[in-house]
Amino acid sequence: MRRLAFAALFAALVAGVMSAVASSASHSTPNRERVRLNSADQAAARAAVLRRGDLGSGWTGGARKAPAPSTVTCPGYQPKQSDLVRTGAAEARFQHTGLVLQTDAQVLKTRTMVARDWQRSVADPRSVNCLRHMLSKQLPSNERLVSFGRRAFPRLAKDSSAYRQVVRVDGQGQKVLVVVDLVVVGRSRTELTLTMSAPAAARSSLPAAEVRVARALLARVSA
Repeated sequence: MRRLAFAALFAALVAGVMSAVASSASHSTPNRERVRLNSADQAAARAAVLRRGDLGSGWTGGARKAPAPSTVTCPGYQPKQSDLVRTGAAEARFQHTGLVLQTDAQVLKTRTMVARDWQRSVADPRSVNCLRHMLSKQLPSNERLVSFGRRAFPRLAKDSSAYRQVVRVDGQGQKVLVVVDLVVVGRSRTELTLTMSAPAAARSSLPAAEVRVARALLARVSA
């Protein structure tokens, strides 16, 4: 939810990473998930992300290279990832008149790894404060984090969680609020992430759209 392991996905979001080169080589960096891509799980990951045909007219974009592994680190909180193995990863990003919609799928080697990752990186109560802290530090000088926290989301899968980030952007004498919603879900060996950003004025319409997209992605999970 990217997709990187849940902790790595959050780290990519915090850093503003929208594209990076996926590698099939192993990574020796401490506390970073290992990468062992295989053709079957790569195909499963690509099948689980959003497609152009899932959207209406006016959308542009498509498949992108999945980000390389990264980590979340805060004082007193660093979810372990070195015992996780990524075997498939895919990403797709689309834009339409002020809206940005990105979906990420990651397949881990075992279901146990997905459950372990969820407990460490999403269920742990320290994760929200850590992410809020990292987000506020990473924003450029003309942006300010207004709020970040969990929000309600239907339990579409065994593991489901959602977050909302509100950012104030200052530019050309104006102050604009932007909402960034993050939805993370896990099913079987697959972790899915949906990120949607839009002007704050459109925030009320985002949850229903996110539920529709999440259901569509979950229906295509095959690993």
